[in-house]
Amino acid sequence: MSVAKRFSVEQRRARLGRRHLLASSAKDPVAVARGLVAVHSTDPASVFMSVAARSGWSPPDPLEHALYQDRSLVRILGMRRTLFVVPADVVPIIHAACTRAIAARERRRLVKMVEDAGIVTEGSRWVRRVEQATLDALFDRGEAATAELSKDVPELRAQILYGAGKKWEGTFSMGTRIAWLLAMDARIVRSRPRGTWLSSQYRWRPMEPFEESSADEARATLVRLWLRAFGPGTVQDVKWWTGWSLGEARKAVAAAGAVEVDLDGRPGVALGEDLRAVPAPKPWAALLPSLDATVMGWSERDWYLGPHRSALFDRAGNAGPTVWWNGRVVGGWGQRPDGEIAFQLLEDVGKDAGAAIEKQAARLGAWLGDVRISPRFATPLQRDLSA
Repeated sequence: MSVAKRFSVEQRRARLGRRHLLASSAKDPVAVARGLVAVHSTDPASVFMSVAARSGWSPPDPLEHALYQDRSLVRILGMRRTLFVVPADVVPIIHAACTRAIAARERRRLVKMVEDAGIVTEGSRWVRRVEQATLDALFDRGEAATAELSKDVPELRAQILYGAGKKWEGTFSMGTRIAWLLAMDARIVRSRPRGTWLSSQYRWRPMEPFEESSADEARATLVRLWLRAFGPGTVQDVKWWTGWSLGEARKAVAAAGAVEVDLDGRPGVALGEDLRAVPAPKPWAALLPSLDATVMGWSERDWYLGPHRSALFDRAGNAGPTVWWNGRVVGGWGQRPDGEIAFQLLEDVGKDAGAAIEKQAARLGAWLGDVRISPRFATPLQRDLSA
């Protein structure tokens, strides 16, 4: 294919601000999730803060309503074996494109662990039997935590040793792994947690069935969703974001009908119907939480992250809290023990930008109030600012 369009860094930043609802806002949390395709949920606080930052710092209630009452948003394991909150109609797409393959790998792994632990010699049959018993118990209860289900299904109380003799040696609960498998198979789903919105001790409920599709069809659809929200990008971005192999990513990009574009001298891809320039938005500032979907949206990040990776990411590639100005990361932030939001700029952004960032920090502090957050993956600058 010949190069169809050139996208400058400024144009990509304009798209980021507009399409990720950072230069504007949306009151509906479903619209926020749809604009990002999926909101990271490994850290429960990040979900609520990511949505609040894009909805005028509205309270958590509308998001909780969408998740746990009208169920227009669903928390599922998807791309890169990571937990996300996604619109309900996107669940079948992610399940077929990503989760189904992950579930098959995790099932084989658990069966081997059960057999290696000497619980039974025929691990596959045992796992299936325990899964069915757990489902039956959950249907009887309607909604339950894993600990409650363990009272009904004794096998869920089993503990399995992993990493024997290693410094990371430990045990895991069979109840946790069986629940994960059932969730990855789209038979149960995480519901309201025990405790506040900061908790990850989720209850479970049966999941409404949906129509399955082929992996190839779902992958092409997921690429189109990603390109609409994050494009233009590179095939490597797609590979990383989805967790697919390079071959799978290339095949899905081609099936999505993407065209080649020039990303300031680098080869990229975009939707053929999405090549028009986007007007630059008014100047905007944002404080985004750790693992926010925007900062984690691409693997090739220099065009918005610059030289700040070592200060704002941990060694495993998890993003910490970031400060943004007009489509690029310019610093990081943390919450001190007394609740104060402290931020540090890593480059000179000027007086007006500094004032806008200060205003956003004050809004974030007011929104959190007495709530204290501690990102699950500490990063160098966040640790310093939170001391």
